[in-house]
Amino acid sequence: MTPIGRLSHIVVDCADPERLARFWTDALGIEVAAHWNQYVILTPTSEGAPALAFQEVAEAKQTKNRVHIDLEVADLEVAAAEVERLGGAVAAAVEEDGVAVRVATDPEGNEFCLVRKLAPLKRRRPGS
Repeated sequence: MTPIGRLSHIVVDCADPERLARFWTDALGIEVAAHWNQYVILTPTSEGAPALAFQEVAEAKQTKNRVHIDLEVADLEVAAAEVERLGGAVAAAVEEDGVAVRVATDPEGNEFCLVRKLAPLKRRRPGS
């Protein structure tokens, strides 16, 4: 079976991404790889593993999953169609800082995102 994408990031919505990044870098023995807009992205724990990322959001945890999976895909439309074929759904098409994203759900309604491969992220210092 041909996969529709690869697991690229595990993203945790939170109020303070820097604080969570400090906790998880210490807990996992890894480093911060990049800061990008409202995201702090950690280095993968091993070659080819997904990266853990923290996204600052305004809302507090209520019913929405605070952790979701991003699948990096070559073609959003093909991947979205494959998600639906497998019993999932595409809930929304959004654009985030010029990057097209499809918010999808698995058959039980758990949200995840389909994202096109991004260019390598440039590192920046916090607060810059």
